[in-house]
Amino acid sequence: LFRSTRPVLLLYYVLRSKETPRSDKMLIFSTLSYLVLPIDILDAKRLPFVGWLDEIASFSVTYNRVSKNITPEMEAKVDDILDRWFPEYTMYKLIED
Repeated sequence: LFRSTRPVLLLYYVLRSKETPRSDKMLIFSTLSYLVLPIDILDAKRLPFVGWLDEIASFSVTYNRVSKNITPEMEAKVDDILDRWFPEYTMYKLIED
């Protein structure tokens, strides 16, 4: 869950950014809608493994296309959110004396 949450949050921040082109925003919106809405091209109930491939392919293509719009500030916000949501996955840093 932790690993799949980060890209979704990053897409959310790219979608909300004023610098993101309208075409990229539409692509993100349609992909996130496809992930959330109950309509599927390949039904996961009938084809358990194959049913997830269309969502994975859609999300991967979208993420790769719009990743150029991800800023370090967006990554920092997402990392802060994930640290609060999933404290067990927080990276520990070595403190030297």
